[in-house]
Amino acid sequence: MAERRFVVEGPQAVREALAAGGLLELFYEPGRQDELVEEARRSGTSVTEVTAAVLAAMADTVSPQGVLGTAPLLDVDLSALAAPRLVAVLDAVNDPGNAGTVLRTADAAGADAVVLTEGSVDPHNAKCVRATAGSLWHLPVVSGPALGDAVRRLRASGLQILATAGSGHDDLDDLVDSGVLAAPTAWVFGPEAAGLSEDALGLADRTVRIPMRGGAESLNLSAAAAVCLYASARAHRASSPTDPLQP
Repeated sequence: MAERRFVVEGPQAVREALAAGGLLELFYEPGRQDELVEEARRSGTSVTEVTAAVLAAMADTVSPQGVLGTAPLLDVDLSALAAPRLVAVLDAVNDPGNAGTVLRTADAAGADAVVLTEGSVDPHNAKCVRATAGSLWHLPVVSGPALGDAVRRLRASGLQILATAGSGHDDLDDLVDSGVLAAPTAWVFGPEAAGLSEDALGLADRTVRIPMRGGAESLNLSAAAAVCLYASARAHRASSPTDPLQP
């Protein structure tokens, strides 16, 4: 991180970084990922052939897939978000796989940004990068603000703040039916084991529980995020007559 760059490992992540114009260097094992290597050369990226042993030493995974690169850190400030309508906020989520999967889900749901507050995993963490499956380059990712600062800025941008909790006051289905989710929304999610703190819940406009129809006690973080983000995305689509996807 001293050079303000991070490792991008595996063909999917390398391809997405390359497409975004954010790949600085590419290292490859001869005879593997030839098409991707040629694409990098055509783009003007610095390309270096290395042995399998060298690549293995550079990689974070036990069995690297023949290619990795470096990219500049993706630093985005909250103030750079222009009129967001849907934002996922991860508070104190330090599991890189969970964080990366939520980022990928937010991208798929059409979110405008993801915010990882202080105490959350660095989005440039190798496991987190892999878990995003390239979505790290598809939407702004803000890292490091205090939750209170993030909430204040998002609320000032016109977003309601909804925090998830198993004992939340509002039922998600009721918010869908009442039209509450049609408003611009920032969803706040906490770590899978402990959930959001009482202080974090106190910053929200509403605390929301996901109804459990069967015998399951709860959902894991990435599943809960998917349910909430897609509920908002659907509500936004239904309330936007200019949406080109609207029938």
